[in-house]
Amino acid sequence: MDHDIPDLEWSALRYEPLATRPSKVDLSQIGGLASPGASFAAFLDTLPNQLGGKNFRSLVNAIAKAREGNRRILAAAGGHVIKTGCGPYLADWMRRGVINGLALNGAASIHDLELAISGQTSEDVGPRLHAGTFGFARETSELFAQACKTARENGEGLGQCLARLAVENAGPGRDISVLVAAHETGVPLTVHVAVGTDITHMTPQLDGADLGAATMNDFRLLCRLVAGLENGVWLNLGSAVILPEVFLKAVAIARNLGHSLDGMTTANLDFQQQYRGLVNVLQRPGSQGIGLTGHHELLIPMLHLALAEKFSENSRHDSTNPASRRIHS
Repeated sequence: MDHDIPDLEWSALRYEPLATRPSKVDLSQIGGLASPGASFAAFLDTLPNQLGGKNFRSLVNAIAKAREGNRRILAAAGGHVIKTGCGPYLADWMRRGVINGLALNGAASIHDLELAISGQTSEDVGPRLHAGTFGFARETSELFAQACKTARENGEGLGQCLARLAVENAGPGRDISVLVAAHETGVPLTVHVAVGTDITHMTPQLDGADLGAATMNDFRLLCRLVAGLENGVWLNLGSAVILPEVFLKAVAIARNLGHSLDGMTTANLDFQQQYRGLVNVLQRPGSQGIGLTGHHELLIPMLHLALAEKFSENSRHDSTNPASRRIHS
């Protein structure tokens, strides 16, 4: 039957010169070879100038620009970021004045609290769940309930009270704790809790009214911080649901009250670019959105070192230029 189908005019196919054909990739976007022993900044310069390599450099430059311009830089971290060992980088950013506020979900605050007081965290959920022992660490539940109670009584935020208790009960993990760093530096730290999601909600010592008041105080503090993000940066690190939702509502409040968020850069760093991170963080706020996909324990240390070298480079430049404002690193 195919002899009844007319043949195509193969000789009529039209071609164009490769040199004039529109192409998405050229030599300026190709990676280079870093020399052994090169600085991290030099290594970054060799990354392909597209996709993740381009986005990573864009984020480094956005944070550096915001810091140089005295604009606000805020970070938000999920539980996995803390338990995979990335707390020290966030704590160092607080101590060096890189970030001006840190928001945690309930899981992140619990992991950090446990690391601060005992140097260990994270249970093997499966077998302990079946044994009826999962989630019943005494100190964790007692301190969390105490923080909520104190916050409600004093009109404070959950993060502030939890940070103070972390310092008072600090053990082997004191130096790597973001709670401790927040207390020592005065950098605002907020904790945003969804009721029933955390092991600390499983104790009769926790009063729901205390919990609600404590985390509501933190939400209102975060709204005040977000309202100052014009030309600033919001980093969403490993929170797929809670903190992207909290951020969106804070943005809504800021805009409703007439605060400009023009020039804001938002970034979402996670294993996957999931719905809320993509939409609530990168798209809906109307900002420059930068997505970086990968392991927290790789991306965050790399970002920390890239910024450290960037700020060091800027400081050296400023020291030779009296007209420039020095950036303290």
